[in-house]
Amino acid sequence: MAGPMGKTHTVMVGGAAMYPSRNIIQNAVHSRDHTTLVAAVKAAGLVDTLSGKGPFTVFAPTNEAFAALPDGTVQTLLKPENKALLTRILTYHVVAGDYTGADIQKLIREGGGSASLKTVEGEPLTFAINNGALTVTDAKGNTARVTIADVHQSNGEIHVINKVLMP
Repeated sequence: MAGPMGKTHTVMVGGAAMYPSRNIIQNAVHSRDHTTLVAAVKAAGLVDTLSGKGPFTVFAPTNEAFAALPDGTVQTLLKPENKALLTRILTYHVVAGDYTGADIQKLIREGGGSASLKTVEGEPLTFAINNGALTVTDAKGNTARVTIADVHQSNGEIHVINKVLMP
């Protein structure tokens, strides 16, 4: 069964098949590598948004990426009183639109070596190719590497990244 725009490619993420016929949330909940991200999305009240029509392109940090944050950061962000900050951080990982790795690489070529996309949070992410890998740099200058690109969803794309981005 073909997904939207003919997307039929199923990718394995966190030990689970990511089906292009499912939306971002329906797939993400099955990835063992994204349990922290899913918990954060639930705590921020973003499940309905990311289950919606979109399209969205999500840069999804792994559990390892969240674990690399300073001790206690994730636990603090998951507290109800920090919902606004958590929402800001999570929406900084989301771009409106359906951007495949090839789309982003084309923007990078057109931009002379880098490209910028505005996030749902409002601030931009900067993309480049470094040592053959697609990278994304946040507003603070931290750079994450895309470790799994083009995880097709019914409402967009997921690109797995190895760091948490900060607005």
